Amino acid sequence: MTPTAPTPLELMDRFAQAAAGYYRHFAAVAAERGLTLMQGKMLSLLRRPMPMRSLADLLACDASNVTGIVDRLEARGLVRREVDPADRRIKNVVLTAAGEEAVRGIRAELMSSLTGLEGMSEEERASFQHLLGRAFPLG
Repeated sequence: MTPTAPTPLELMDRFAQAAAGYYRHFAAVAAERGLTLMQGKMLSLLRRPMPMRSLADLLACDASNVTGIVDRLEARGLVRREVDPADRRIKNVVLTAAGEEAVRGIRAELMSSLTGLEGMSEEERASFQHLLGRAFPLG
């Protein structure tokens, strides 16, 4: 007997369960480093210098919240603010060396528990990325 394909609603529910599990684990890993979930997420998003407004958009929160998060991360030496060379009115947030190390540690810990991803073949990972892109297009 061939299993029936899940409905879009069933897929949405399964994705929500997976996302909730991922963020519970992410929050626990961040907490081990003395970070909140939002602080850990912000650090993970900073692959390049980013304006505070862009961070607020990515984190789906108010710019004033981002200011507070950046203040706390800056006080710990994990990020710094820099004036954007193209527009001096814009402040970019940049990872420091300590911030980069924190991100590496968080990612390593997350990957150690996501053994399902490691167990996928290259073809399966490419297919998974393609399907995620179709379900949740970027930009």
